[in-house]
Amino acid sequence: MPRLVLASQSPARLETLKSAGVIPEVVVSGVDEDKVLADAAGRFGELDPADAVLVLAQAKAEEVAARLEATQAPTDVIVVGCDSMLEIDGAIVGKPADAGTARERWRSMRGGKGVLHTGHWVVDLRDDASGGTGGTIGSTSSTTVWFANIDDDEIDSYIATDEPLHVAGAFTIDGLGGPYVERIEGDHHGVVGISLPLLRELLGELGVPWRAIRTP
Repeated sequence: MPRLVLASQSPARLETLKSAGVIPEVVVSGVDEDKVLADAAGRFGELDPADAVLVLAQAKAEEVAARLEATQAPTDVIVVGCDSMLEIDGAIVGKPADAGTARERWRSMRGGKGVLHTGHWVVDLRDDASGGTGGTIGSTSSTTVWFANIDDDEIDSYIATDEPLHVAGAFTIDGLGGPYVERIEGDHHGVVGISLPLLRELLGELGVPWRAIRTP
C-alpha cells in the first residue's frame, strides 16, 4: 500500500481525503510562493490563474519530495501538492490580507461569479520494488462558483467569524461560507481544495488505483 504524503497545511484538504477513506501524512512545504510565481513569470511570461496554481502545486510537492528523499530515503511514498486561487474577471484573488480587504472583496463578489482553480501535483517516490515510476505529473481543476447577493450586514457578520481571512477567495463551500454559494459548475471537491476525481486520474496515470491508497 503506497504511503500518501500531503504537502499542504489545509485542514479542508486533509478532511476531504479522510472522508474518502484516505489518511495521508501531512508534511507542510516551505516554498516562498511569491518567489515561485515571480521566477515562473520570468521564464514563461505572465501566468494565467490555472497555470499559476499548477506551478505552485508543483513547487510544494517537489520541495517536500526532495526533503523526504534527503532525510529518510522513502521507498513507498507518493507526494501530493495543491494550491488554490479564485479568478474574478481575469484577476487572481488569493487570501485577503485583512478584514477590510475581505469585506471589499465580498462586496465586489456578491451577486456575481468567479472560477476557483486548484492545482494538483503528484510525485512518485516509490522504488522499483514498490512499483515506482519516478513520475511527476499534475493538472488543474477549475470550477465556476456563483455567489449570493448578500447585504452588508451579512458580509460583516461573516467577516467577523475570521474564516474568510484564511482561505483562497475569502470563502468556503464546506464551512461557514457555504450558505453564500448559490451554485457551482464543476467539481465540488476542487472548490474545497483538492479534487478527488482529478487526483484519482493522476494516480492512475502513475499506475496507482484509488483503492491502493484507501485505508482498509
